[in-house]
Amino acid sequence: MMIFRHREKEIRKYLRHFPAVGITGPRQCGKSTLAKHIIGSVKGALYIDLEDPEDRAKLSDPSLFLAQNAGKLICFDEVQFMPDLFRVLRGFIDRTARNGQFLLLGSAAPEFLRQSSETLAGRIVYAPLDPLSARELTSAGVSLTKAWLRGGFPSSALAKQESISFVWRKSFVRTFLERDLSAFGVGIAPENMRRFWMMCAHLHGQPLNLSGLGNSLGITHPTVKHYVDVMVNTYMLRRVEPFFANIDKRLKRSPKIYLADSGMLHALLNIGTGNDLLSHPVAGFSWEGFVLSQVAAELPGWEIFYATTADQAEIDFILKKGKRTVAVECKLSKSPVVSKGFYYLLNDLKIREAYVVCPIEGSFALQKHTWAVGLLELLKKLGK
Repeated sequence: MMIFRHREKEIRKYLRHFPAVGITGPRQCGKSTLAKHIIGSVKGALYIDLEDPEDRAKLSDPSLFLAQNAGKLICFDEVQFMPDLFRVLRGFIDRTARNGQFLLLGSAAPEFLRQSSETLAGRIVYAPLDPLSARELTSAGVSLTKAWLRGGFPSSALAKQESISFVWRKSFVRTFLERDLSAFGVGIAPENMRRFWMMCAHLHGQPLNLSGLGNSLGITHPTVKHYVDVMVNTYMLRRVEPFFANIDKRLKRSPKIYLADSGMLHALLNIGTGNDLLSHPVAGFSWEGFVLSQVAAELPGWEIFYATTADQAEIDFILKKGKRTVAVECKLSKSPVVSKGFYYLLNDLKIREAYVVCPIEGSFALQKHTWAVGLLELLKKLGK
């Protein structure tokens, strides 16, 4: 099933205005499917999978290959497997000075693809692609509840059976740890990273305590930080920074950590069904992380922070875009009750637009400037 990706229009636009466009995102999130769909409408376009030995053999002499295919749009998939290619692409782009030459797909953040960030600076624009969003899935007939349970990876979200979705996610975790990390040159033992990933699943939505994690895992503070950076740069974790403001109350300074995909969180915690999820202690934090992932996927122009004071007054997310500042609280209840601390903090931070995201459709007022909204309604309001 081909699902329309909201990033497609943006990527096509970039190809008209830049020599190279990079699509980055986690493995198996749909980058290749989207890229093949885009180049399918371009006459003579080529698709080269750098993970395929036969396709890699075509690049035994990259300069000759590019010369023979000058004038064509070429898509290179999994570019992290051939980092030296970027040096050749740079020279070719500078000689030809033509837009829409290359579509590069990578399964890590641009700063983690060292060669691309260094040698194609000024010649490439990146378009991050998340797994399927709730809005993309619901447009294809998948319920919001199922999207939350299974996450957004296409093979998981669109599986015909719940058990098949769960098995696929378990297999993804194993493959990522045993094979994918080494492909990025990460020299971390799979079992060590598995223990760290499991620990993060149990701490999902909580402030990051590097020393506490290090003590629990028997590793140093700098090593834990390295693990976090690796998982953030390979799109397995999200890090939400604290909001800074000059108010009388002391705000916490540590970032919060979330698993980037709700389905992976549930697989790591052995949550296989909707009933299992609703009865699990992580359910509320899972809903919070799910809301975060949808905002990040659908509204990339927004900066995302959180705020918690020393006396535990809290706002789950503070979103900023230009002059607009929005507070978002997440509650897994159709009749949400928000603490007084939330409203006190809204007043201290002078935020005049706040939403409490809960599993409802539509919206209704809670207090002045504060509305209870469903997730899709939140995305609609923020997208205005």
